[in-house]
Amino acid sequence: MNGQAQAAAQQNVPSPAEGSTPAPAPAPAAASASANAVSVRAAGEADVEAAAVLFRGYLDFYEVDIEDPDAPRAFLAERIAKDESLVLLADVPEAGTVGFAQVYRGFSSLSLRTAWVLNDLYVAPEGRRTGAGRALLREVLRRAREAGVSGVQLETAYDNTVAQGLYEAEGFVREEFHVYFHDLG
Repeated sequence: MNGQAQAAAQQNVPSPAEGSTPAPAPAPAAASASANAVSVRAAGEADVEAAAVLFRGYLDFYEVDIEDPDAPRAFLAERIAKDESLVLLADVPEAGTVGFAQVYRGFSSLSLRTAWVLNDLYVAPEGRRTGAGRALLREVLRRAREAGVSGVQLETAYDNTVAQGLYEAEGFVREEFHVYFHDLG
């Protein structure tokens, strides 16, 4: 979890700060029908390779320079093995596994409850406009309600208007808080 997300999660304060959640455009009526064909599942250790390919696409989307090509895979494998995050995968018939979301559990001091941070959401180009992003987002919210968390917080880049449209259509509200981050390298 980045420092921005961690600080916001501890205060239960969603923010419109940059960087973690590219997603497809809200699905038009024709694509919405295909959202029913999207299946979403929790990733296990057997899914690390498929999740790592999507995670690498996500990092590329945000132009993150990775020196060790195995680092994204190792990072996800450790999160899954230690149950430190919830990783969801979206499967689309005839396209395969096309999207992933990663959620970190945190705590809200203001609500005295658990809060979730939807830190990563990505749909590969071949899976966009299939409803995969919306299906992932809805599954995160369904699981959060089921777990009784106080809320789900996310961040996205200021210029990622496609993702912002999806989040707002699904009930997320842009908050007016400043999020600070101190990079420790």
